[in-house]
Amino acid sequence: MAPDPLQALQAANRRPFDGRPAAGTLLIAGATGALGHELVRRLAGRHRFDHTLVLAREPIRAGLPGVEPVQVPALPIAQWPTVAAHTALVLFEPPRLFYDRERALWTPEPAQLPALAGWLRACGVRTLAVVQPHDQGRLPEALKHGLASLDEQAVVALGFDRVLLVRSAQKPAAVRFANPGERLAAWMLSITRFMVPSSEQPARASKVAEMVDVALALAPPGVHVAAPELVWRATQGELRAVVQGWVAARS
Repeated sequence: MAPDPLQALQAANRRPFDGRPAAGTLLIAGATGALGHELVRRLAGRHRFDHTLVLAREPIRAGLPGVEPVQVPALPIAQWPTVAAHTALVLFEPPRLFYDRERALWTPEPAQLPALAGWLRACGVRTLAVVQPHDQGRLPEALKHGLASLDEQAVVALGFDRVLLVRSAQKPAAVRFANPGERLAAWMLSITRFMVPSSEQPARASKVAEMVDVALALAPPGVHVAAPELVWRATQGELRAVVQGWVAARS
């Protein structure tokens, strides 16, 4: 049978195997948006994991070798059947409406994090990484470097070996206004976006994905929280060195 040209091109672009053993099964909840696409590309196609499971709400065919969709039922998360996994990624980026494949994937809401984490723990997950987007410049300083909510504290209390919370600033959502007065007020207030420090500006999805990849490889047991400023700094230059310093300081 003739090889698939698309798969041949994907294989040619993959990083050579670096000799590290594969790290079991990876499960991704919310593999949508630009960040989800980059993380699947990096982690599923570069020998980092033996197998990758992606949660879906509709039947879907996998587009990458080694990636298997897992359709979840329309039931409360606590009632989902378990699957075996060692590492889990949770992303909250909504699907891009012009991608049919992304619309079929399951994306969690932030309020579902404790229930989802409990289900993942029941699946045998030992390492949990959560990319937690927030409105740029609006997260209180005291909460940037630690647990920001009771939900996050409940997740940590579940007993994972490693929990990585990556706080990545998100771009402001496009807003539609009902009348010219609202548009005028929004235009007058738009000057405030220039008051947000550059260190809290959204980082490129490809660099955030690289940071998560490196952190999964380097982080020792424990809870590691990456503030928005650290995410931005890591994506600007010596990413591996910044991540090494971060996880070493938190260990």
